[in-house]
Amino acid sequence: MKTKKFCLTEKQMPTQWYNIVADMPEKPLPQLHPETKKPVTKEQMSAIFAEELVEQEMSTERYIDIPEQVQEIYRIWRPTPLVRATGLEKALGTPAKIFFKNESVSPAGSHKPNTAVPQAYYNYKQGIRHLTTETGAGQWGASIAFAAKHFGIDLQVFMVRVSYDQKPYRRLMMNTWGAECVASPSTLTESGRAALACDPNCSGSLGLAISEAVEMALRRPEDTRYCLGSVLNHVVLHQTVIGLEAATQMEMADAEPDMVIGCFGGGSNFAGIGFPFLRKNFAEGKNIRVIAVEPEGCPKLTRGQFQYDFGDVAGFTPLIPMYTLGHDFQPSNIHAGGLRYHGAGAIVSQLMKDGLIEAQAMPQVETLAAGILFAQSEGIIPAPESTHAIAATIREALKAKEEGVAKTILFNLSGNGVIDLYAYEQYLAGALKDFSPSDEEIRKTINSLEHLI
Repeated sequence: MKTKKFCLTEKQMPTQWYNIVADMPEKPLPQLHPETKKPVTKEQMSAIFAEELVEQEMSTERYIDIPEQVQEIYRIWRPTPLVRATGLEKALGTPAKIFFKNESVSPAGSHKPNTAVPQAYYNYKQGIRHLTTETGAGQWGASIAFAAKHFGIDLQVFMVRVSYDQKPYRRLMMNTWGAECVASPSTLTESGRAALACDPNCSGSLGLAISEAVEMALRRPEDTRYCLGSVLNHVVLHQTVIGLEAATQMEMADAEPDMVIGCFGGGSNFAGIGFPFLRKNFAEGKNIRVIAVEPEGCPKLTRGQFQYDFGDVAGFTPLIPMYTLGHDFQPSNIHAGGLRYHGAGAIVSQLMKDGLIEAQAMPQVETLAAGILFAQSEGIIPAPESTHAIAATIREALKAKEEGVAKTILFNLSGNGVIDLYAYEQYLAGALKDFSPSDEEIRKTINSLEHLI
């Protein structure tokens, strides 16, 4: 009988996060101050983020200790199971072994609390009383609401309007945990009002919601900070608990992945599953393929350009060296709201530039079809974001079948889709469409950047 789940005990949980910067052949370029074009200092970053998070953002230490207070909250859902997808293997008739790390079991239903909890903790430790943030599909907003409540911190979340309308239950999750959720663009900020003046029906974007959240944080520097759910170095650092656990669990399963796959928006869940396995490539000479899967509707890694760009629309953030579609790029209204982001994080972008990771772009209809096959064969309804990783896994498993090769595939199930059933309703009704921006659209927003690389 095949073992279905590989579970660690709480005593086997990682006690350190893994910082891949220590092992990268080429380090990421520094973030730049938008006015001086010089590397941002810790002092400048600390006006927006908690000081210890800034330390982690700029750290080159290989391992960083996870505070006991953070580990204590992690234990609510961690360690998460590694699951052999025997049902999916059977449905595909593939010789490939398929495993997935089930990050959907957290209280918020996704991987996002892995960084929400430490971010809330470090802000609490510094005496911060109020946090602002953005969210796309609402997974991050719900996660930081859950975490902020643990430390008694007030939270204001700017949720991308298209997702605010599509996913009312996610904002109700935020409200339940005590957070205020505002549709973005809003009339509360200059950034929001400017966007609405240009287009009163603007569906919003993550970049715009970030602008609104940062603007609100900067109004009260004495007791308010901003926090971000993806992209930045300290965020992907916290997510490495996923891959660290998975590496131990794959050993328990007496298996080693030929490829590790994660969906890709800004990079947090992809980095979380992939970076500890990239370390095996760097340190042990392994040749594990690490694959980022993004939507065709927002293809920054596959069709973007490596440039310095803002992380937000209004230009409040530092300039980040990233694969980008341009911060003014308006993504189509795909259901994978967490992947509707114009740029990739600096670490992932450098790894991509150096050919150490791969990227694929997936059409929306194929991803939802993959989600339904996974739900029917494995019982879990995946988040629309996660269906991108599943679709890529299915492609690779069918390729292994064609070639008659028994590959081992590991993917990250970054979240469940229990609150995303509207996307499935649209698919089942035949109402979903594929979106792919034209070369002209992408050129327009990229050409508007100041080319510093």
